[in-house]
Amino acid sequence: MTLSDPPSSRAPRRSLPPVIRITDAAAERLREILASAEEPGMAVRVGVENGGCAGMSYKLDYTTDVGPLDAVVEDKGVKVVVDSKAVLFLIGTEMDFKTDKVASQFVFNNPNQTSACGCGESVAITPVTAETLDARG
Repeated sequence: MTLSDPPSSRAPRRSLPPVIRITDAAAERLREILASAEEPGMAVRVGVENGGCAGMSYKLDYTTDVGPLDAVVEDKGVKVVVDSKAVLFLIGTEMDFKTDKVASQFVFNNPNQTSACGCGESVAITPVTAETLDARG
């Protein structure tokens, strides 16, 4: 099979898991944050950036811009924009919000994360490949 073969002879496209799933706790906190945003219609942009002991860290910002390659997740009354450069690192991630005795923070349960530093500020993440998705079933 080649790219010039008619579409009917190609394997059917497989659907990808959602880029990010948002828990009820994360949605509630995001609604609170967005309610106090300076501009109406703002969303939260999720990305990853290089840095920290383990190599990468999650990044959250306000945004009103959605790029053509960004992924937009609208769930539970909130809108999250996933930066196009982060999509392959975040496919299948659950965004949660946790509060304990010392901290309140967003937590990313990411199946692509391979390790984390001891202080919890950075992670090592492997981008998703077709083989990764096949292994997950």
